[in-house]
Amino acid sequence: MAKTKTRWICQQCGFQANGFLGRCTECGSWGSLVEELVGEAAGAAAQTVLSRSHASFGKSGRGQEGERAPAMPLSEIEASDSQRMPTGLAGVDEVLGGGLVPGSVVLLAGDPGIGKSTLLLQVARHLSKGSTLLYVAGEESAHQVRLRAERLGVSSNNILVDAGQNVVSIAQTMMSGGARVTIVDSIQSVFHPEVESAPGSVSQVRESAQALIAAAKEHGIATILVGHVTKEGAIAGPRVLEHMVDVVIHFEGDRARELRILRGVKNRFGATHEIAVFSMTDKGLQEVDNPSALFLGDRLNHLGKKQSPPGTAVIAGGEGRRSLLLEVQALVSNTAFSNARRVANGFDYNRLLQIIAVLEKKAGLFLSHCDVYVNVVGGMEFTDPSGDLGIAVAIGTSLLDRSIDPGLLFLGEIGLTGEVRPVKAVLQRLKEAQKLGFKRAIVPKANLPLDGNLDPMEVVGVETLTDALAQAIPGFETAKKRAPSASGEKKQYGGSDEAMNTVKSLRLDSPTPGRRSSPDMSERFALSFR
Repeated sequence: MAKTKTRWICQQCGFQANGFLGRCTECGSWGSLVEELVGEAAGAAAQTVLSRSHASFGKSGRGQEGERAPAMPLSEIEASDSQRMPTGLAGVDEVLGGGLVPGSVVLLAGDPGIGKSTLLLQVARHLSKGSTLLYVAGEESAHQVRLRAERLGVSSNNILVDAGQNVVSIAQTMMSGGARVTIVDSIQSVFHPEVESAPGSVSQVRESAQALIAAAKEHGIATILVGHVTKEGAIAGPRVLEHMVDVVIHFEGDRARELRILRGVKNRFGATHEIAVFSMTDKGLQEVDNPSALFLGDRLNHLGKKQSPPGTAVIAGGEGRRSLLLEVQALVSNTAFSNARRVANGFDYNRLLQIIAVLEKKAGLFLSHCDVYVNVVGGMEFTDPSGDLGIAVAIGTSLLDRSIDPGLLFLGEIGLTGEVRPVKAVLQRLKEAQKLGFKRAIVPKANLPLDGNLDPMEVVGVETLTDALAQAIPGFETAKKRAPSASGEKKQYGGSDEAMNTVKSLRLDSPTPGRRSSPDMSERFALSFR
């Protein structure tokens, strides 16, 4: 009998150590190493599945058991004539690059309760038309799947439900049932019997995925694996899982809202970073045809009618071939602490600090004594540098308490020297804004001229952040002179007299036992406002 070995395996990256380590030396995570039993058969998990496949079905695309297909010149390899399989949801097909490729393996990851199983059942309804689909419910019973399918209106004799968790049995069903598509919900719930560790561990996830991928490639079965995520939002399990599969898709959204976003991260058969927007209803997921109008909301009704409130601006982001218009809101308020707060929701925090620094140094808007809050409306995560200019304008209008035209769009990356740098896909984003009724846009001058007709939209090119603020904010120079200055001659706190009265009101007339009031310290605190 083979001797069983014990290894300490990091649950974040899959690093193996012979003994316990408080901190993983590979990825740096603390408390992530778990003791697991590693048998000699663990590495032969996929080979076990293929061996049984060859024994049951004989010759396959890779030859008889034990045979190895000879190496061939690239030009002599026959191109596959198999067509992509549409999923029935146009947004999902766009993220996949045109549909499911036979033999491909897709990893779909998302937070608990975000709607992964609901999305896959809707996809299964279309994919099961004219062919067999295997749905492996490792986290539910077959009866529970039936109840959810009835709620979504999914009913088909071509959908085979398997509530088992043994990956060897699942692979046998894949290869013997004649299924063109297999959905495994989820990869963390299945296990390989020859791996001596609990389901969901690094070893089990790696070997189970390897076995399913081997079966999918061997018989040309399109396979979708559902993956869990950690509390930090990363896909649970070893990092190698994302390298093994062909496509990685994230399903994002806030469970408190109806909006869901399907985002492509990796795709061997199409473009990456494509997105699809859905709305969660009682009948399942409904695709949003015009997400920009959904994100902007009532702002579109105010175009050409009234000024937008201070602290708001519209930016445009490029997600794959799709352009999205988003509203960004900023709030600048007086701070009650020695260190001002900066809060960013939906936007990179470090980039916000950079924008604030450039506003102070190059535009003369001093924010050192102000709290700054920035929020991208709609719960969208915005990572495109082209939103720098719009966020800077929103912060400036909130500080100066000035309104701007609601039909004004901002595009541009802000450099550390205060210049507005060019961005990509400007014409595509401006056309999207033109469809929604925007009449004016401020873009980097380096992106002009544009090859396209945008009439009646007026496109203004700027070179510096100061030029952009002057174009966007009416009376910018006059308003800037009235704003708080670095010398502190006039503060929004109400002046030095008011500050002194505030300090006196906070001073304790009867000090607590063991503690003395300090008039000198209070006086110095008040002097800091002068």
